[in-house]
Amino acid sequence: MIHAALLTIPESSASTVFGMFDLFKSAGRDWGMVTSGVPGTSLIEPCTVGRGNGPLQIANGVQVSVQHRYADCPRPDVVCVPELFVSLDQPLRGRYAEEVAWLRRCHDDGAILATSCSGALLLAEAGLLDGEDATTHWAFCEVMQRDYPAVRVHPRRAMVTSGEGQRLVMAGGGSSWLDLSLYLIARLAGVEAAMQTAKVNLIDWHDVGQQPFACLARSRQSEDAVIARCQEWLAGNYRQSAPVAAMAALSGLPERSFKRRFQQATGMAPLAYVHTLRLEEAKQLLEATTLAVEAIANEVGYEDAGFFSRLFRREVGLTPAQYRKRFGSLRRALQA
Repeated sequence: MIHAALLTIPESSASTVFGMFDLFKSAGRDWGMVTSGVPGTSLIEPCTVGRGNGPLQIANGVQVSVQHRYADCPRPDVVCVPELFVSLDQPLRGRYAEEVAWLRRCHDDGAILATSCSGALLLAEAGLLDGEDATTHWAFCEVMQRDYPAVRVHPRRAMVTSGEGQRLVMAGGGSSWLDLSLYLIARLAGVEAAMQTAKVNLIDWHDVGQQPFACLARSRQSEDAVIARCQEWLAGNYRQSAPVAAMAALSGLPERSFKRRFQQATGMAPLAYVHTLRLEEAKQLLEATTLAVEAIANEVGYEDAGFFSRLFRREVGLTPAQYRKRFGSLRRALQA
């Protein structure tokens, strides 16, 4: 029997804890049940692990039963750290000392450590990702890079394996825990078991990564009053042909000084900031309208549709046509 421990603390996401638990129990059992009426034997035995056993209220007020404490948990083959419901503004430094110590012990004992979404921050906090490749939810990638500069963060990738023996496995945001579960089932119990689990549960692989799902324009309103005024102006005028020069004029600063101050205040160069606003608007137009790609390029401020398409592909990870096919159909289905 393969043992999988699911870290369960007050900040854990219920959907990920219960979802991974169910998929692990499904592996080897449910395919026979749906094809022949005779269930097989579960190949993976999951359990919930936390600071104390018994009932625990986790994120969104959901009650879960923690089966084992860290000290008495059976030695796991894999430890899964689900999504953590934590704020982007609150560093993890020192907040999870017990969890970090347990994760280090499990890693030293040879376990695979697998994280979903923001759970990767705990591996970084444990120092296990120093000098390693990593990913996390796209909204937390900048936080991870800022707080743990020794980590090589890959925002576009939906899954990354790294470390000695590839025993550090990280999935990106949202429902990529489904990919993570299938990967772990394939690695621990075999590809056929993972394929059967995917078929029973109608799971699609996130083959395009997580970048197409990301919001590009995530910079917050600057506390620098001059730059904040430029941000407000740009929100309604990014279609103009020379918005950076116009913002520099609005700021009253020499253009070079303006660019340096804008970068310091927002973390982005002014032109990159303009592109993010334009591309976010283009994404909305691709989802919600039938306008031609050339018309959308012009609508958001690009005279050269070819340049727009190349930029869109580079930043979003899909061509405009591919993005429309994937997300336009989703929006239409939800609006029906």
